[in-house]
Amino acid sequence: EAHSFPTRRSSDLRKVCQVVEELKNNVIPLYFLGMNGLLFVLMGFDKLCAVMRKWRVPEKTLLGIGLFGGGFGGLLGLVIFNHKKRKHYFMWTFLLNIAIWGILYYSLWLRK
Repeated sequence: EAHSFPTRRSSDLRKVCQVVEELKNNVIPLYFLGMNGLLFVLMGFDKLCAVMRKWRVPEKTLLGIGLFGGGFGGLLGLVIFNHKKRKHYFMWTFLLNIAIWGILYYSLWLRK
């Protein structure tokens, strides 16, 4: 009897596994799409504002979103809107985030 585990512990572990599955299948993809979509739109908006010589989106905002999840959207915005191309730290920030997403994707979905 000393070696048997309480049933509560196994049900707690099952709940934790369900939460992790929920994050993996719903929350993380929604976060990914949201951050990338947001940064893509902001890159286009900032380019439009630059052309019209209006208020601009602060660079730290674009870089922050790029670093914390929007690398693909930022890189796409950089290419499509031809925006921030001369500032290489934008491209490097976006590429770093893409690498982080690649590692996350591999760890959660590809690794067995």
